Amino acid sequence: MRLSEWRASSPNKDAGGPKVAAIVDPILNVLGAGPDPNCWVAWGAEPAVRYAIFVPSAAGLITCFVRINVPGEGPRASAKLIRWNRVQLGELAMETQGVHRLLSFQVEQQVLNGADAVADRIATFALQLFAAIDGRPIPETATKRGTGRMVAGKAAAGKTAARKPSGSRTPATASRASGLALPAPSGRRAGSNR
Repeated sequence: MRLSEWRASSPNKDAGGPKVAAIVDPILNVLGAGPDPNCWVAWGAEPAVRYAIFVPSAAGLITCFVRINVPGEGPRASAKLIRWNRVQLGELAMETQGVHRLLSFQVEQQVLNGADAVADRIATFALQLFAAIDGRPIPETATKRGTGRMVAGKAAAGKTAARKPSGSRTPATASRASGLALPAPSGRRAGSNR
């Protein structure tokens, strides 16, 4: 989700308000997040007091810790850019019961957990982080209309390509896509040296 979407769905009006945005946005911009980045906001138990923002960027993971109302000062934010080889991630674990999904994931000592649609969004965010750590491009995300589920943009395009009729692919492509071995050319047996 974009930072603006998180702010619009904030559990506390001050947490997503313009005073906090005026403090947070310049910090994220300086650290390489750009305007309205894809991110994860961990509201925690006290979103009216403090919360954390995690933003994947080309250089590393930006972690921003926000205090909503410091007495006598107003909002305060501190942030750092953690290089990808230093980012600490836990295992991505999912449990299902019937049609319900429960997911847990840890990033920089912050536990993200949720059920169903929230679990799907956490999984998408976790896969973005894994891609970045592996040196692969960070997939963009988009919300499927009407479901609230997040899907990786490039992965969604790949699923569309995978649905083409099997007759449109060459046998070599089909075997790579399915992971099956091709039969030996006619007149030769598989494993034969002739």
